[in-house]
Amino acid sequence: MHFSIPSLDSAIVAALQAKIDNKTKPRGALGQLEALALQIGRVQQSLKPSLKAPHLLVFAGDHGAAKAGVSAYPQDVTWQMVENFLAGGAAINVFARHNGLQLQVIDAGVAHDFGMRDGLIDAKIAPGTRNYLVEPAMSAQQRDAALARGAELARDLAGQGCQVLGFGEMGIGNTASASLITHCLTTTPLAECIGRGTGLDDAGLARKHKLLAQAITRAALPVDVDALTVLAEFGGFEVAMMAGAMLGAAERGVLLLIDGFIVGAALLVAARIAPEILGYAIFCHRSSEPGHQAQLHALGAEPLLDLGLRLGEGTGAALAWPLVRAAVAFLNEMASFDSAGVSEKL
Repeated sequence: MHFSIPSLDSAIVAALQAKIDNKTKPRGALGQLEALALQIGRVQQSLKPSLKAPHLLVFAGDHGAAKAGVSAYPQDVTWQMVENFLAGGAAINVFARHNGLQLQVIDAGVAHDFGMRDGLIDAKIAPGTRNYLVEPAMSAQQRDAALARGAELARDLAGQGCQVLGFGEMGIGNTASASLITHCLTTTPLAECIGRGTGLDDAGLARKHKLLAQAITRAALPVDVDALTVLAEFGGFEVAMMAGAMLGAAERGVLLLIDGFIVGAALLVAARIAPEILGYAIFCHRSSEPGHQAQLHALGAEPLLDLGLRLGEGTGAALAWPLVRAAVAFLNEMASFDSAGVSEKL
């Protein structure tokens, strides 16, 4: 898969930094917001960036391994939660509504027939992946189709004027998938990548450890395995489609709001395909899933929020969105020392 993502031009950095430093505040006093404003201005190559038509996409898919007991919830919860999204009743609906994000749900591979529904994009590759405990989760053709469909969705939104794209997901069993992807692409010990997901008790967590170790043994991947192979072995269609959407969006200069652990797994894959994508990624929150710490370390990322979240759905991205808006607002609207007639530090 080839994606052409421009490396961020540094020519504008000095002018952006000077504009930030000349605001009526001590230098660095707005902390991470200053770094965020600089990043956004650099992505857009503008001293007055904008955040038009922000969207949040929730990708949904089922996992063949879910029925083996890697999750505390039955697989039917995936399609039931999609129905909840479509009815407007989930946490992400609430946060998106209150923060002005246009929400769309993508059926990347749910084991359920929804029919034609308002607010739902049917991009189903198959009704769930295969069971990676005994065989690869998806074929190379399915993987590539999911990546391509995600890229197409993002490019279409960019063509409609979207400058910011947030990512969320739903899929029972997808923390297990993300744990495997994280282990393979960061070389973090598997045990440090596995958490309780939807709320496994101690016995369930022990079972999850055993099953995921079985999956690693079955696949027998080399240490230097490529990301596309890992994605086909252990990924979900929602993870693959997210990775493609991230790549397609970054190609068009769109900012990426990165949620937590599952979305982070998709970004790990995308960053192996096109490392330049990291310049476009805004890391929104630190998940309480242990594997997310490994992802953030590997990607050299410092997230905006640390609220102990582990819900998924893109909730961390939606909650961080006001901070992204604030970063652009201070850059565009805050007075400079000269314009306000305020004396600078001697």
